[in-house]
Amino acid sequence: MIEVGALRALRSVAALGTLARAADELGFTASAVSQQIKRLERQIGMPVLAPAGRGVVLTPAGQAVVDSSLEVFQALERCAEAAQSVAEGAPRGVLRVAAFSTGIRGLLAPVHPRLLTRYPGLRLHIAEQDPDQALHSVEAGTADLALLHDADGLPVPLSPALSRRLVHTDLGDVVMAETHPLARAEPPLDGEDLSGHAWVTSPPGTVCHQWFRRVFAGLPEEPDVRHLVDDFSTQLSLVASGEVVALIPRLARPPLAEGLVARPLRRPPTREVHAAWRRSAESSPAIRAVLTELAAARSAGVHAGHVDERAGDPHGVVRGEERQRGGDLGEAR
Repeated sequence: MIEVGALRALRSVAALGTLARAADELGFTASAVSQQIKRLERQIGMPVLAPAGRGVVLTPAGQAVVDSSLEVFQALERCAEAAQSVAEGAPRGVLRVAAFSTGIRGLLAPVHPRLLTRYPGLRLHIAEQDPDQALHSVEAGTADLALLHDADGLPVPLSPALSRRLVHTDLGDVVMAETHPLARAEPPLDGEDLSGHAWVTSPPGTVCHQWFRRVFAGLPEEPDVRHLVDDFSTQLSLVASGEVVALIPRLARPPLAEGLVARPLRRPPTREVHAAWRRSAESSPAIRAVLTELAAARSAGVHAGHVDERAGDPHGVVRGEERQRGGDLGEAR
């Protein structure tokens, strides 16, 4: 009979292309993964891998095994989830969550204390991964739940074996010094308000730079970009000088220092954040608990970088001293 561990090793090698990368993902040595593959080959009586340059590729037999293995892992997961559901349906054990950094800080961290309090038998193991890597981790079975953000307005494509749910919509605001001329403009700001001012923005190739270009699309003048900085805390330190302003996603925004103000845009750039999990784990009490808490936080507006519509300030302007009284948001990347 084929061993589940050997089958998982083959799936990982097939996805990552080398024994070394598969070993890193599975937490084994490359030698141990190689031994699992050889044992699998002995069990089915034919090779499943062939060398290809510095990596390996599946043989036709190996491809057939990998194609058939998804049903095996789905069945095993359903067995485990059924047993867990019988035990009063209480979330317990370890739930492995893969998420991008600002999703961890802005979405998972705020709900984590409530999860620990409500479900003492549940423990989250959170790993920072970009959306593509997080998606692969869920598909490969090395993570149970992923937080993914879209890429330039396009959602991350999912395989039929996965489910997704919208958990948050992130917006970009303009941050400036209170002494900056733009701070006197009536919010929400539009493209004409933004023209003629100097900027610090994220480097080309980042989601935030794509947001920045989209804000200025259709305007006759090119924006005056003085600085290209990837770190948002560093951007804010330059904004504090009064020379430049910055476009910063709410999830990624560190706490505003006194003297800084965030202003909303009339047509803000947005990105959607989805949770993704395997369909075979639909009945998981742990996954359901995390999704429920994320949905409750979304309804209540409880997340890092939230811009409140405060009394006397109907446009959601947030100043540094107000934001710091609202709680420490931490630094995000």
